Amino acid sequence: MIDRQQKQQHLQTPVEHLDIKRVDVVALVDMMGKTAFSARDLARAGRIVDMMVRDESAGVILTLAGSVVSAGQKQIILDLIDANMIDAIVSTGANIVDQDFFEALGYRHFQGDKFMDDNALRELMIDRIYDTYIDEESLRACDDTIREIAEGLEPGAYSSREFIIEMAKYLEAKDLGAESIVRRAYDKGVPIFVPAFSDCSAGFGLVHHQVHHPDAHVAIDSVKDFRELTEIKVHQGRTGILMLGGGVPKNFVQDIVVSAEFLGHEAEMHMYAVQLTVADERDGALSGSTLKEASSWGKVDTAWEQMVYGELTVTFPLVAGYAWHKRGWEARAPRDYNALFTRARSRAEAVASD
Repeated sequence: MIDRQQKQQHLQTPVEHLDIKRVDVVALVDMMGKTAFSARDLARAGRIVDMMVRDESAGVILTLAGSVVSAGQKQIILDLIDANMIDAIVSTGANIVDQDFFEALGYRHFQGDKFMDDNALRELMIDRIYDTYIDEESLRACDDTIREIAEGLEPGAYSSREFIIEMAKYLEAKDLGAESIVRRAYDKGVPIFVPAFSDCSAGFGLVHHQVHHPDAHVAIDSVKDFRELTEIKVHQGRTGILMLGGGVPKNFVQDIVVSAEFLGHEAEMHMYAVQLTVADERDGALSGSTLKEASSWGKVDTAWEQMVYGELTVTFPLVAGYAWHKRGWEARAPRDYNALFTRARSRAEAVASD
């Protein structure tokens, strides 16, 4: 039996989300650009992000890996979406479902202790992400909400983008999550792709759904994800990427250049690219592979690329804050990539009805 009083003692101080609008870091980052080492790399990354936002012909794609939302970075992403600085998002499922959608349902992440006895936390049904706690019981309620959403859909194969739109509609219908990435992106026409969708809390809800509906169920089609994101690349032409961490989102978004070429299009490499990471390239791992290495694969141009080696809860607010306070986004129009697929579906339905 869970000791409720003891559990509550551990879930006292919620993680608060950083607000880059409150502190103008432009002067600081510009000074860093006149120094050396990682400080100068970070300043150049900020300038590149500002450049790609100002480029009227470029689409900007944000990738999220690791635990970004639980670590207090959600408001930054909301600010970038609101300012039309982000046109599409490719993420791990943890950030979108376990963390953002989780908070949209009314749950919170809490400051914790990285030295806490993890067996004791397990007895209390508290999950730990380094120095952050999550209530496992709340997380299971989130899992069940994903199941509920799946139960309400027509059986078939959906891209993660399509399913996440249904998550946004659920929040809208319940008047929840106005300050969530899922709902804000939906409102602004910013597609969210989670290519490894089942590798998170969503997986439990969808497994439950499929087990109880073996002959007619909802499935997530990662190939459809890849195709849709490739269609965005073909439509936009010039693109830039801001990558937080690495992993599947990083490779997925870089690969759309090759995918577009494979389909017979003359696709530009990503013109702008910034990656914030602590991963090392020396073991050949994807998360640490350099953007220059990606150029050998025909994915990233080397003219405006920058690796920044540092923990992203430190580097991301500085890079994003620099670009936001430079205000190059003020004349930038929203792309509304979600409308691309709405129009395509309408055309397909019209043809089918003829």
